[in-house]
Amino acid sequence: MKLSRQFTVLGSAIFCVVIFSLYLMLDHIDYSKNPNGERNQNGQLGILQDKIDHLERLLAENNEIIANIRDSVINLRETVKDGKMFPEGSMSQGNGELLPPAPALLPIHSEDCQFAARTYSKAADGVQMLDVYDLLSFDNPDGGVWKQGFDISYQDNEWDNEPLQVFVVPHSHNDPGWLKTFDDYYRDQTQHILNNMVVKLHEDSRRKMIWSEISYFSKWWDGIDEQKRDAVKRLIESGQLEVATGGWVMPDEANAHYFALIDQLVEGHQWLERNLGVKPKTGWAVDPFGHSPTQAYLLRQAGLSNMLIQRVHYSVKKHFASQKTLEFFWRQNWDQDSSSDILCHMMPFYSYDVPHTCGPDPKICCQFDFKRLPGGRISCPWRIPPQAITDNNIQERKKSKLFRTNFENYQKLFDYMNSHPELHVQAQFGTISDYFEALRKSTGMDPVGMNVGQLAFPVLSGDLFTYADRDDHYWSGYFTSRPFYKRLDRVLESHLRAAEVLYSLTLANIQKYGQPSDYPAVDNYKLLTEARRNLGLFQHHDAIAGTGKDWVVVDYGTRLLVACNPTEQARTSMVTVYVTTPKVRVLDALGHVVRAQVSAVWNDASHAATDLSFVAQAAPLGLSVYQLMEGMEPRTEAAKYMFLQDGMKISVCCKVIHLGMTLKCPENISCLQKMRLKEDDSEFLVKVEFAWYGTTSNKDKSGAYLFLPDKEATIYSPSQPPVVRVTKGPLFSEVTTTFPHITQNLRLYNIHGVEGQSVEICNTVDIRGEINREIAMRITSDLNSKDRFFTDLNGYQVQPRKTMAKLPLQANFYPMTSMVYLQDSGTRLSLLTAQSLGAASLKSGQLEVIMDRRLNQDDNRGLGQGVLDNKITANSFRLLLEKRSSAEEETAPYSYPSLLSHMSFMYLNHPFISMAVSQRSDAPSLIPYSPLSASFPCDMHLVNLRAIQSKVWGGPSEQAALILHRKGFDCGFSNRNTGLLCTTTRGKIHLEKLLTDLKVKSISHVSLSLMHTHSSDANPQEISLKPMEIRTYRLQLS
Repeated sequence: MKLSRQFTVLGSAIFCVVIFSLYLMLDHIDYSKNPNGERNQNGQLGILQDKIDHLERLLAENNEIIANIRDSVINLRETVKDGKMFPEGSMSQGNGELLPPAPALLPIHSEDCQFAARTYSKAADGVQMLDVYDLLSFDNPDGGVWKQGFDISYQDNEWDNEPLQVFVVPHSHNDPGWLKTFDDYYRDQTQHILNNMVVKLHEDSRRKMIWSEISYFSKWWDGIDEQKRDAVKRLIESGQLEVATGGWVMPDEANAHYFALIDQLVEGHQWLERNLGVKPKTGWAVDPFGHSPTQAYLLRQAGLSNMLIQRVHYSVKKHFASQKTLEFFWRQNWDQDSSSDILCHMMPFYSYDVPHTCGPDPKICCQFDFKRLPGGRISCPWRIPPQAITDNNIQERKKSKLFRTNFENYQKLFDYMNSHPELHVQAQFGTISDYFEALRKSTGMDPVGMNVGQLAFPVLSGDLFTYADRDDHYWSGYFTSRPFYKRLDRVLESHLRAAEVLYSLTLANIQKYGQPSDYPAVDNYKLLTEARRNLGLFQHHDAIAGTGKDWVVVDYGTRLLVACNPTEQARTSMVTVYVTTPKVRVLDALGHVVRAQVSAVWNDASHAATDLSFVAQAAPLGLSVYQLMEGMEPRTEAAKYMFLQDGMKISVCCKVIHLGMTLKCPENISCLQKMRLKEDDSEFLVKVEFAWYGTTSNKDKSGAYLFLPDKEATIYSPSQPPVVRVTKGPLFSEVTTTFPHITQNLRLYNIHGVEGQSVEICNTVDIRGEINREIAMRITSDLNSKDRFFTDLNGYQVQPRKTMAKLPLQANFYPMTSMVYLQDSGTRLSLLTAQSLGAASLKSGQLEVIMDRRLNQDDNRGLGQGVLDNKITANSFRLLLEKRSSAEEETAPYSYPSLLSHMSFMYLNHPFISMAVSQRSDAPSLIPYSPLSASFPCDMHLVNLRAIQSKVWGGPSEQAALILHRKGFDCGFSNRNTGLLCTTTRGKIHLEKLLTDLKVKSISHVSLSLMHTHSSDANPQEISLKPMEIRTYRLQLS
């Protein structure tokens, strides 16, 4: 799908408008009603112009977007009186004190280590996907009419005693953008489908249909009259129309981060609750290219009981069909009971269209696809058109043989079959939940509820990647395709989350202290809603494909810089802004001078600008204020530079707290050769280099979806040696290596914090001049990882992988949303990523990540074009080396990052958000804001604090959705000198004790998307989560 650039501008501009509005609102609420009487301010706040350069400077083709965002203007007026730039003394919204130093030994409760250390126990009737992959030969013999399966036979009298029950589920799959834009699809097709649905369902009460994508449904709903709305509601009440899944889109399950998966699900479910009173029961995912257990878990947590999936490797489908295990309970790898189980139906055949759903022979099934009748726009490719139904062409019995119970989806034949009682068939239109209800009833389970009862089906654990639909056609190319948009997606997620949290806190402060007359609460909520929905569209399985960092341009006079900490832990982190002069002084909120580093910005060989970097501190979810003044300052030091070429050896040493790195650029082009841990001075081979992939010479070639390489990768070796720039400074040192297609930046931070524990890697890639080539970063180490490596699934959990020689090279690539790592008995090497990409470990000790793809042809999967819209793209990573003190089971189907790894990912993907504010004589005071009195536990993540829309008006209600995730982590790593400012608390949080000024007015445990309310906890103030659990609370603060 080609995404409109307006999404980029809109999402960023929304953040610019909302974030400044929220901060100034929080800072200038009338506190006269505060019984403590800390503040009473009145006056006039003039116009503040913010010029936010919101996207990566290095993305040269994005200049138009940058210009649009930079020109955003925010008009805010507040009343102030006797305001000071940096007030002294007590401050109700933050004491301005420096954060305490991180403890030398991170305090971890012993009970919190038991989860990852427990012994693996497989379910008695369990199917583990790692075992299935070991078992299968992945050959592709001709299966006859079912090309990828086998011949199915049955006896004429099999259904004499138990009639075959057939459910035909009419559905319409509407991509929110693919070959056309979202709006074009809606105008040309979708609105007509929905209008026709209302007419046709009302003509016959026996007709039924399901709908999935709320993005389209809500747009249609806004345009229809009340009479048609009432008709739709009657169809839903009668059971003729079912909303399946009910998310904003049918999301991709490989590249999407779980924050975005949850956000689009909540947006869809909240719309349904507000407009239709509908609570979806069944998931419907017929088009994502492979399936993740993370999505299964999220649906279960949202209160859904069942789900259906389609795009699974043809060998896996054939195996499950032969075992009659196409229906199963999908259980999370880490779950040792049935708490995460959800009943799942895997469609057995090639696709979800009529020719591939009624039975194994598409030639016969196509004869009942009545849209293909002679004279129509499309026909059957098997050259046998639809025809009248006879006794000789009924195929439903064969498909039913693949399932333990006789249920199936078939075409519109039930009138014919029901009129022939000798066939022993009961056929009807049904929704997908009708089917699952009958299935559950026939096996003695709770027909509609969450209680699974006695397990009538096997339990499956693991994921369903990497997808292949035929031959060696593995869909591992789309893990990387259009990395610019994959990076952009991650930036927008971070900004939207920060805006959501600050907005919810603003509303609570307004409720407590009174609302200023001109605070645009409704307008800001509408902007947030629009941003949510645009981000949701990004998660569609044909869409997610993101950009670079935020850069704030600080032009002088004296400026204030507000640093927003979007994480729930107190934090020390680097902030970098553009400045117009290297003569800069940085002051904190108490007026103390902050150590800083100024560095040149190298746009090209003839031009240099200036970066200002300093170490900022902020409370959890807090805002810090720094003053930037022009003038000489001894504590602001300039970086020093050295340039090298022609393969000269270099060595960079800087006073990194716990990590040392030796760098050199020999003839083989690698500028990272070794890493040394300061803790015990141990040294490891860690070599970073690049490699090219071509595409096969066969008829079918790599494209947007498929990865079909011609051979193993060849080392990237340009004819000219690279230009190497070495930067040495007090806060960071780096080596920048410029090749014809890549500029690689390796940076070491010399700070007491998480960022000082890893190597930062930024690869700026430009392959726009290439033909059918893909470029990869290869990391080679001396770790004895054998054929095992680990990739995450949606940033939520880690899946062990095994590189298999029996599979083609492209089959051994898997999606990497947040991290990939290798390990042996003593060491783990993790690559943390700021964008989703495809990753593999093709040899022991080696990691490989595809960074960009340029392909000149379509891969015959419907897109109709190659991948030729490449942009200069900055891929960002952190490389973390950790010593292991204990080894996990080799056979365990799960693995967990360390706490340091979790936090390093958070710092990479949720950096401080810098906002420059002009200083004017009539401006109000800006002071630090600290909504929490202490950090969240290290393993507790605030997924979101999301304002909920009022049911009676278009603005926000007084409630918010508090979504928490307790991360699973491995204690088998050093917890010394991690730089973390948090601890663990056995999964317990006393929320009100964490809040600085606000109080909890009400809190209730609800399902993930707020559809269902659970029984109240004994002590609602104390929140308790199990490891890996994601839980939502309906919260009202005051």
